[in-house]
Amino acid sequence: MLCLPSRSAFRLMPGSAGDFETRVRNEAMTWLTLRTNDGANSISATDLLDFTMDGERFRLMDAQRGIRKPASFSAALSVRTTYTPPGRGRPYDDRIGDDGLLRYKWRGDDPEHAENRALRAAMNLELPLIWFFGVGLARYQPIFPVFLLAEDPSRQEFVIDPDVARGLVSVGSQTEETLRRYIVRETKQRLHQPVFRAVVLRAYQTRCAVCRLGHSELLDAAHIVADREEGGIASVRNGMAMCKIHHAAYDRHILGVRPDLVVEIRPDLLEEIDGPMLQYGLKERHGQRLLSLPHSRLERPDPALLEASYAQFRSAG
Repeated sequence: MLCLPSRSAFRLMPGSAGDFETRVRNEAMTWLTLRTNDGANSISATDLLDFTMDGERFRLMDAQRGIRKPASFSAALSVRTTYTPPGRGRPYDDRIGDDGLLRYKWRGDDPEHAENRALRAAMNLELPLIWFFGVGLARYQPIFPVFLLAEDPSRQEFVIDPDVARGLVSVGSQTEETLRRYIVRETKQRLHQPVFRAVVLRAYQTRCAVCRLGHSELLDAAHIVADREEGGIASVRNGMAMCKIHHAAYDRHILGVRPDLVVEIRPDLLEEIDGPMLQYGLKERHGQRLLSLPHSRLERPDPALLEASYAQFRSAG
């Protein structure tokens, strides 16, 4: 039986750093927790400038570089992955390895570059970092705390753990399949799901595609094809912003969306008589086009994915 550590145990760590540096890390993560509604919302680069220490503005993310190491710090404070519009390749290949752990590329190809040394110091000191993941132009989803577990010079990358595998695996060794699946699942929950939600809600202007409800706390990023299935990629083109009612109806094949972006409701519910939610929230959306769509056509739902999902909806009815 696996003995799994609690994430909260690593939330705020004193680390092997100076008092001010430790205090910045702790206070920055507390501040980000509040400003992002405990990670539910993304944050703009402008709003990140609101963070202060002892009454003075303190930058949490470098405006020009991918790795932020304040001059007085012993190690890096944060890393950044830039936003890449659909259809374009990322400048760095941040990926998931076979062990379920994430990889973050070196800066350049020089192992002694100052930014690579700053990350190596964070790894050796076991200090928590903030990962700012780009979800739009000048908009980021903060993931924290994350830790660097190892470095792979042959691939010029660091191994990043979003606080799910510390003490459970030895990097480079064979990982038990059950443990690997656990790590992949937890990594998706800690990194992919928040990033996917932030990208989709930003693309849909924080409005439900079906009814245009605009309260972010009542909205989800619905996968067109579930992420557990082949083809269920964490891409904006495999997502639609939906309120919780419409998301639940979509996942349970009560509501379907045709490839031409028209909503359908399961036939038996169209015959059912019930309260106003069924009548106005579901039945009256039948045969209507989606009310909210991304401005960019490159971010709109992939017709092939909609076709696959709609076929499941039809077969369920």
